[in-house]
Amino acid sequence: MENVTGLLRVRVVRGVNLAKRDAGDSDAYVVVLMGDQKLKTNVKKNSLNPEWNEDLNFCVSDPTQPLKIEIYDKDTLTQDDKMGDAELDIQQFMEAVKMGLADLPNGFVIETMRPSQQNCLAGDSTITSKDGMIAQDVVLQLRNVESGKVELQLLWLSVPCAPDL
Repeated sequence: MENVTGLLRVRVVRGVNLAKRDAGDSDAYVVVLMGDQKLKTNVKKNSLNPEWNEDLNFCVSDPTQPLKIEIYDKDTLTQDDKMGDAELDIQQFMEAVKMGLADLPNGFVIETMRPSQQNCLAGDSTITSKDGMIAQDVVLQLRNVESGKVELQLLWLSVPCAPDL
């Protein structure tokens, strides 16, 4: 990719109270999209509260691109069922990266994002300094579904020789 400024590591931590799509529990997986990049987690069988703890790495060339999250129930004989979706605007996170504040003490809160009509946040989300990097813990309320949340952790990884933001 041209003009990559860094890597955004998205840890898909877990789903909470996901909508039931099968007679039993669902076999859930998450698809995360950023621009034309699309990555997905492994399938977690028989759970409406799956724990993935999987890292998905995105090359960032356009920091205005939002993260789009889709959760599906894996089906064998039919098309996978959608279990909800969410979107996360990462511009405030990228602004914190631009400030070069990673050398602050571990856990230092740089900014707090609050839920609003314009985002899918289920609660306050803090952007912090973590081990010399910028991090953000996020819980998103799923849309277009009767219930469910997804928990993510964002971490900025600098790329040597990458242009500044």
